[in-house]
Parts: sequence; C-alpha cells; structure tokens
Amino acid sequence: MGLLVGRLGGRPHAGGPGIEFRGCQWEFEGGGRIEVIEPDGAPGGFLERFLDARGPGVHHVTFKVPDIYRAADLARAHGYTVVGFNDAFEGWKEMFLHPREAQGIVVQLAQTHPSVEDSWGPNFPFPGIEHPTRPPVRVRGLRLRARSLERARAQWEGFLGGCCEPQARTLVFRWSDSPLEIVIESDAHAEEAPLAIEIDGPGELEGYEDTALGVRLFAARSRAATTS
Repeated sequence: MGLLVGRLGGRPHAGGPGIEFRGCQWEFEGGGRIEVIEPDGAPGGFLERFLDARGPGVHHVTFKVPDIYRAADLARAHGYTVVGFNDAFEGWKEMFLHPREAQGIVVQLAQTHPSVEDSWGPNFPFPGIEHPTRPPVRVRGLRLRARSLERARAQWEGFLGGCCEPQARTLVFRWSDSPLEIVIESDAHAEEAPLAIEIDGPGELEGYEDTALGVRLFAARSRAATTS
C-alpha cells in the first residue's frame, strides 16, 4: 500500500475476513482510519459488482449507532430504502443506504457490542506492507460532490446528526465523537460521487492520485485558502 503507508505514514490497525470480502484498516494522526477491502469468496459478490461497475475507489463510510433497529426506522422515515440489513451477529449488526439515494456513496450504519470479541484483530497479516518511514499525516475526512447542498444537509445533518459549517461553495459536517469530517461541494449538473480524501500533509501530496486504490488527495489548507 504505497499511498497509505509510504506516503501517508499509516499504521496497520486491524484486519480480517468479512462476508464476501477481506480487509485491512490503517490509522493516522488524530485517530482517523482508512479501510481497504477486496473481494473474497464466491464470484459475483457485492464488491465485485461495485468494481465491475465503477472500478477502484471509495466504497463506503461507516457510522456507529447504538440501536440498529431504531436507525433503520429513522432511515425509512427520512425516505431511504434500507438495504443489506443483517442482525445475525451479536458483535456487528449492520445496514446500508444505497449510493443512488445517499448522494453517490454507500453509507453503512453499524451497531457493535463491546463484550463480543471482534473477528478483526492486529495479528491479521498485511501482505506486502512495509514499515512506515514517515510520521503519519492527519486524515481529515472525505470530500464529496452533491447536486444539492440542501439535500446534503438533510442527509449528513438531519439524518446522520452532523454539525454543519457552511463555507464558500461547500458544507463541512463534523461529529463530536469522530476525528473525521465530510466536505460537500455542489454541482447541480455533475454526477454525485466521492472526489478525494482530505488530509493535512506535505505540499507534494496535494492532488496526488493513486490509480490502484482509485483515490485522489486534497489538502485541507487548499479548502481554507478558497474559503477565506
């Protein structure tokens, strides 16, 4: 993972198998994490379908909730179709919002149980991972494009409880219990989609694109410069 480790200085946090995938998480300055997943299991799983349709790129963002059933009811009350609801595992119950309804990105909501041992752990092998040679940068969060800032506010603030900070041409959503934020820029005529991972880091990382992961970097100071 040349981007996450070699350029961003990420530290392996946890990894393991999932349903139709396996994955690893890297942690960065301030506690933000990025997870990389790849298909694993029978052909035709959800991740293979995503890659066939879109290629590599940002797949989902995860929100922890205290009650998955209440979250599902609240999502439906806000007009969303709940997909992939799974409460079969006591330690990890989950549901999803489809990107067609969630402004171009899969939104995962999960209820965890701390007394149940997680199947992911620090001893999962991270093949081909070199020891970081630089301090970890701070990953600020994710930059997305939406057709409507009003709809963005209804989703990230009204449903998901973020604190909204309007800036020039963007909305920034933050959560008191998370080191990560969501930045929305608006274009009424463009496809809704993730645009970049926002970071605080060296200037040479600005605009860097990793084709293997399908992600681009955006320096948060660039946002500040355009909104001052």
